[in-house]
Amino acid sequence: MNKFAFVFPGQGTHYVGMGMALADRYAQAAAVFEQANEVMGMDIRQLCRAGPESELLKTENAQPTIHTTSLALLKVVESYGFAAQVTAGFSLGEYAALVYAGVLRFEDSVKLVQQRGMFMQNAVPQGLGKMCWITGLDRPLVQQIVTDASALGLIECSNFNCPRQIIVAGYSAAVERAAELATLRGATATTFLNVSGPFHTSLLQGAGQQLYELLQTLPMGRLRKKVVSNVTAQYLNDNDDIRQLLKEHVYKPVRWEDSVNTMLDDGVDTFVEIGPKHSLTSYNQMTALQRGIQVRCLNVENIETLETFLRVMEKTA
Repeated sequence: MNKFAFVFPGQGTHYVGMGMALADRYAQAAAVFEQANEVMGMDIRQLCRAGPESELLKTENAQPTIHTTSLALLKVVESYGFAAQVTAGFSLGEYAALVYAGVLRFEDSVKLVQQRGMFMQNAVPQGLGKMCWITGLDRPLVQQIVTDASALGLIECSNFNCPRQIIVAGYSAAVERAAELATLRGATATTFLNVSGPFHTSLLQGAGQQLYELLQTLPMGRLRKKVVSNVTAQYLNDNDDIRQLLKEHVYKPVRWEDSVNTMLDDGVDTFVEIGPKHSLTSYNQMTALQRGIQVRCLNVENIETLETFLRVMEKTA
């Protein structure tokens, strides 16, 4: 029997047109966009459909549009009778996972992620911080590079995506030095991210506190699914202070590789990424491959990928 995990992507996956093919075909998806429009007092669906990309890139728009798209696509998957026992999301995607698990109401979450985006964007003045993706080096070596580069300013590991794919972030000079050191020490690639700040570092503690104060005003339900926290890379339980974890989630690293390992250890054999693009599908495949574990890694973002998902599920039923 398949053990499913539904996983949801984070910021940086947005593109003009995301979710529209399925929203135009499925009333369940369209209804999610309509609810978002009503809650936000803005046309989220039109922003996804037509952009412009310069507007979608803004963190306060990127977060609610990706969040809404992911949950609209989830409704399409559910309409075919599929459900997951386990769920998780990468950074922003954790909010979609918490909606799926019954912890957050959608109408609260879509406003919450917009505010979260604004807090994060405003935490560090533009131009002071950077993020850099380092490929091809293992975790201890990247952590040593971070230590060596920290002479030029604060720098931390901010995302552990999958084996030998780690993002570092902090003040620009330190991150630029880390990129140089990574190349010298054998990295296969270093890529600076097109983002507005050094997310998931301690420079965003103020943003985390602002978010925490907002979270105090929102109701939270009991967990109806098993949710893996980005902060701990372990399953949440009803005794956890989820508001505190979401606060820390802003300024602590995204432990995605560790989160996938937790799900693999729990017997998950089918990962379904629901949302724009398919970055998590690659991370999940790489992490499972490192462990020598065979899993299905699928994604649903448009009609073609939905049809592929349904074909694969029909064959393995």
